Amino acid sequence: MVTITPDYPSSRHTGLVNELQKFTWYFGSILCFTTPGDGPRSSPVLLQTHEDTPGPVRHLSFTKILDTSVQVSWEEPEEKNGIITGYMLWWEVSGVQSRREERALSNTTLQYQLTGLKSTTMYTLKVAALTAAGRGVVTSSNISTGVPPELPGAPSNLVISNISPRTVTLRFRPGPDGKTAISRWIVEGQAVKEDGQEDTWRIVYQLDNQPGAETLEIPNLSPFTQYRFRMQQVNIVGSSPLSAPSRLIQTLQAAPDTHPSNLTLLSNTQTSLCFSWKPLPESEYNSSPETVGYRLRLRRTDGLAEDRTVEIEGAGTVGDVTVEGLDPWTYYQAQIQSYNSIGPGPWSNTVTARTAESVPSGSPVNVTADAVSSSKILLTWSAVSQAKRNGAILGYKVLYSKKDSERPPSVLVAEGEGNVSLLIGALQKYTVYLLQVLAYTRMGDGPPSSALLVRTKDDVPGPPVRVVFPEVRLSSARVVWEPPTNPNGIILGYQISYRLEHRDSQQWTTVEVGSNGRQFTVTGLTPEQSYLFRLMARTAVGWGQEHVALVVTTERRERPQPPKKLSVPQDGVEARQLCLQWVTGSSGSSPVRYFTVQIKKLPDGDWTTHSADLPHNLTTWTIDRLNPFTSYKLRMLATNDVGSSVLSKETEAVTTLQDVPDEPPEILTVKPSTTTSVLVQWKPPSADSINGVLTGYRLYYRELPSNTSSSAETVQARKTSSSALMTTKSTFKTVSSSSLTEFELTQLKKFKHYQIVMTSYNIIGESPPSNPVEVSVGEAAPSVAPQSIRVSAASPSSLEVSWDTPPLETQNGLIQGYKVHYWQKNKQNQTEKVKVIFVPDTHVHLKNLSSYTAYMVTLTAFNTAGDGPPSDPRGAQTLQSAPSQPSYLSFSEVTGGSVNVSWGAPLTPNGQLEGYRVIYQPTAPVQGVSKVVTVDVKGSWQRWLKVRDLVKGATYIFSVQALTVSYGGPILANVTAEAVQGTPGSPMELSITKASSALTIHWSEGDSGAAPVSGYVIESRPSDEGVWDSFIRLLSPSTRSVSVPLERLRPGISYEFRVIAVNRFGYGQPSTPSAALAALSERPFYEEWWFLLVMALVGLILILILVFTLLLHGRSNKYKACGTGKHISSAEESVTLDNGGFTTLELNSRALTNTKNTFLKKNGTRSPPRPSPGGLHYSDEDICNNYNGAVLTESTTLTEKPTEVSESELTDSDYEDEQPKHSFVNHYMSDPTYYNSWKRQPKGLKPLGSPFSYEECAAAAESEPYYQTVVTQHSTGGVYTPTGQRAHTQANANTNPPGSRTPVTGFSSFV
Repeated sequence: MVTITPDYPSSRHTGLVNELQKFTWYFGSILCFTTPGDGPRSSPVLLQTHEDTPGPVRHLSFTKILDTSVQVSWEEPEEKNGIITGYMLWWEVSGVQSRREERALSNTTLQYQLTGLKSTTMYTLKVAALTAAGRGVVTSSNISTGVPPELPGAPSNLVISNISPRTVTLRFRPGPDGKTAISRWIVEGQAVKEDGQEDTWRIVYQLDNQPGAETLEIPNLSPFTQYRFRMQQVNIVGSSPLSAPSRLIQTLQAAPDTHPSNLTLLSNTQTSLCFSWKPLPESEYNSSPETVGYRLRLRRTDGLAEDRTVEIEGAGTVGDVTVEGLDPWTYYQAQIQSYNSIGPGPWSNTVTARTAESVPSGSPVNVTADAVSSSKILLTWSAVSQAKRNGAILGYKVLYSKKDSERPPSVLVAEGEGNVSLLIGALQKYTVYLLQVLAYTRMGDGPPSSALLVRTKDDVPGPPVRVVFPEVRLSSARVVWEPPTNPNGIILGYQISYRLEHRDSQQWTTVEVGSNGRQFTVTGLTPEQSYLFRLMARTAVGWGQEHVALVVTTERRERPQPPKKLSVPQDGVEARQLCLQWVTGSSGSSPVRYFTVQIKKLPDGDWTTHSADLPHNLTTWTIDRLNPFTSYKLRMLATNDVGSSVLSKETEAVTTLQDVPDEPPEILTVKPSTTTSVLVQWKPPSADSINGVLTGYRLYYRELPSNTSSSAETVQARKTSSSALMTTKSTFKTVSSSSLTEFELTQLKKFKHYQIVMTSYNIIGESPPSNPVEVSVGEAAPSVAPQSIRVSAASPSSLEVSWDTPPLETQNGLIQGYKVHYWQKNKQNQTEKVKVIFVPDTHVHLKNLSSYTAYMVTLTAFNTAGDGPPSDPRGAQTLQSAPSQPSYLSFSEVTGGSVNVSWGAPLTPNGQLEGYRVIYQPTAPVQGVSKVVTVDVKGSWQRWLKVRDLVKGATYIFSVQALTVSYGGPILANVTAEAVQGTPGSPMELSITKASSALTIHWSEGDSGAAPVSGYVIESRPSDEGVWDSFIRLLSPSTRSVSVPLERLRPGISYEFRVIAVNRFGYGQPSTPSAALAALSERPFYEEWWFLLVMALVGLILILILVFTLLLHGRSNKYKACGTGKHISSAEESVTLDNGGFTTLELNSRALTNTKNTFLKKNGTRSPPRPSPGGLHYSDEDICNNYNGAVLTESTTLTEKPTEVSESELTDSDYEDEQPKHSFVNHYMSDPTYYNSWKRQPKGLKPLGSPFSYEECAAAAESEPYYQTVVTQHSTGGVYTPTGQRAHTQANANTNPPGSRTPVTGFSSFV
């Protein structure tokens, strides 16, 4: 489509249509357009563009290459641009034009055999197509005779430069040409998406007939897209292999190339239009998605207002917008464009839309009013201006009321747009009225005009009121009155007439007073007579109605009695009035002048005066201005010349009847629920307006014609009121429950426009109709959410969401798309976002999400009628990724060699924290060395590290990274290994005193620095580590010494100590280190090797002497025992070999009486068993009963134990308790290496028969008891148990009986 500017004043206009294809037939038509729109098109005309020279031939190739001939082939040009009439073919030796030969070929010839060529010669061959317009583009190629061409090699060294939004420059190194000219260069490109997904390779550019090219300009690329390229070259043989891909590049951003499509009107209201469109796909953004938005432009077709532009920023996926604040019932032209940070794209085609009809926004003008009589006013006006009608004017309403009246104005309707006058009748005379006029449409009333004040003409007045005779004498009476209630003009004076009651009715005595008179005294009356008084008022029109009163000239008067028997008959009760009846009471010799009625509204109203001047001659009165269905009580009082009576008795409670409701319900929303139904929701009328018991509601609906402003509709509207039109021509549904607030209208026609009004009703009737609401039926919002929603993590920053469409029967129209709502779990209000997906897609890739975060997703389907219900939330968690850098990095306890590094957890961990990595190095080499130290801290709980290998005065840079699935970004900070300014100086006079169990560190205070000292820290340096570390922290500032138990020091390690003062600026300079101290005090002498050796030798000598002595005594005692002839029983004593082959003796248990060995007395233990060397035999004759004067009560036999028993079977329980310190006895008693050498016989091991034995005879007489020999085996009761260690208590049949002897601890060690 081309727009052509008219060539006025010429009647013939000429335009040029460009960019057409050559030699092509086109249809053309012309139309005229003006501001309101386009006119009709002309009939199409068939035209053809002119012929032109053709393009190059295609696929020039060579076959049958011989030494003197070659066959050349080609195909027709792709761009013929006319009718091909033939081909021109010429060839020449390359660089020698004088030997050119050429051939003119027919248009059907597509190959030719060249002959007569020279062998191994390079020829240049050219081919061009011909049309009637001339020779086309020449295609050339080189061919060498006698040497067949080969496939070319792949290009290499691809370099990308001059990157723009749509083009790049590609430089390359051509590959081998295959012994012939390169006829084509082919460039393939591959687009790479933001998430790393790679598209397939496709050809993005081809260049023909440029064999020497080394640079190519690649056009037609997409802006803001990542590409990589590869190439291949083509000769007459074929294509080369593909080159290696280039580096990945990204084209620059550009304004969008196109506009959103499918701009349509979704819905309209009186002041808004809702438009929808199909958003651009991300591939057409041409920039970052965050910068993409849409711009909607609205223009009134009548041009009466400026263009309206609405921008939807940062919403590339938004597909609808509602424009508010428009004029009702107005045509608008809409266009949309997309834009980004570079600029806007083109505007779309124009879409025309109209806002809905509304109430008039203006009132009638030129309103005038004239009083034509005392009770009529003629009102005239002019129609509402066209721009403010906002719809079809159905008529006018006249509102009138008395000035200063609190009652709502009365309304008269002048139906029809052309009816511009109205005569108002039945008005009160000489009364000021407030008049207004308004226009109305089918949607409601417009604003009223400015109020006019008009007074009706004057007339004769009504009677004076409240006429009383307060002073009556025998011959005079004073009459008092008030002006008439209806003066009907300006009161000019009053007339008082009187006569005797029984005299001629025409014989009145008349007196006139001025307009200001309110009383008059009549004299000369006859005592005790009845007189009639007549009072009248006068206006300019004449005398008005008279008031007649009876007066008795007497002085015996009193107040009247109140009315009696007040009642309201049932037939006198109506909805808004009651008929009150009563019986007049006694007048008290003074006629009653008037009655007063008071009324009380139940249940808690106050008594108020309803009517104050009821005529004295009435016995019934209609009480009006009451509320329907309301209970009242009434009472009265009578007034005569003396005063008012007391109040009468109250009536019984009287309830007015119900009336039709005053107000309709308010329609809140009307939404399509299915394709043939709508859901109406409303707000009930106020309780005061129901006027009874609300029975239910009626919904009136009618189908609107396609053009609601048609003449037929307007004519019909003029014939009847808007309310009558809506209710008489509509179908209605009854809602019989007053508690309901919504109702579904069903069985409507598809694709029709309906108008809906509502009324409320009770048993009396219906309320006026509500304001009408319009709705389009035929497409409803989907009634079911999308199905089978699946949410899964695709990456640390994205989720993959897929779903199935709602069931077909629940779609209620054509699904336009889906809205994906997603938010971080438990943060819906702060993080919720919406992504719109259009059909047919049923999946979406949610990007730019937070890593390792739980998200919730819901979906709704939508169509032109609106959004369907949301689905149940589905959740998924994004994958882990590298965390952010730690939140902070700080240093404390800075000294010349150490620093405490602490850091904060990452603000966004993006996963499960596994630990941290701390890297530090000096900023400059220290002594020519720059050492980089890496420390990995496992676990997320520890966020500090004590670094102790710094060089004093050196500045270090620290880097800390958090670890999840990988390390995140580092946080960096520098620190210098020296005390900061303001910290304390070095403590002075450091010394250490050492005791047997502790050492004490002493120091004195040094310089406190810029702030008071807040404490001290003790550092130590073990000899096996070589670095200073905190030993005691933090001591109070008053401390000058501290004791350290030696148990805190490791044995065999020497320590150095130093003291550091601390204030609020940090750690100060350390003190001078102490001398190195050993961990424990010196060993006691009895632990030295020489003492142990001496003691072993002395013990061995003593044992030998003891054994020899025992042997001598034993022999002499045996001989004595044998002489007595007593029975000697043998006892067994087992002997086993201990460690190293020494013999160990185990004694059988026996009881010794009367005597104990001197050795026992001195050492507190039993005597050791006597050794029985293997080569020594004791006979009965060799042994005496008496041994050294001691009487033996138990016979003992020594038996050598077998040496084959393993040590593992014989060892005692392990020693577990702590060794007693500094005790000579305990040193041997508690060492397992000493007492474990005394072996217990294993369980179940039977003693062998002893080859060596001796017998002892008792020295006592036969009366001495005989003791059975008992062999001790594995006794646990006698094993040495260190203090605090539980003794073995297991039951054993072979344990020592009472009185049995146990092995002496440590005995075998001495042996």
